[in-house]
Amino acid sequence: GLANKWVRAMEKSSGLIVVKLTDANYLRTLENAIQFGKPVLMENVMEVLDASLEPLLQKQTFKQGGATCIKLGDTTVEYSDDFRFYIT
Repeated sequence: GLANKWVRAMEKSSGLIVVKLTDANYLRTLENAIQFGKPVLMENVMEVLDASLEPLLQKQTFKQGGATCIKLGDTTVEYSDDFRFYIT
């Protein structure tokens, strides 16, 4: 829809990464984007989201060894302030 097109246009120059919940490795892709501060568009999302995304949706970051981190599934990832997450 329109929101999807708008996000794609707005974040194109920032190296937007597009994922779907059906992608086999979407969590790994998300981990890298969070770490390196890349914008992510998760598209084709209906009502149900993966429970492992909960900390990300609530931005449950914490400090670990001086770095800001977030837990994604079983993995702790360094959280870049440049990271942006869009859902359509």
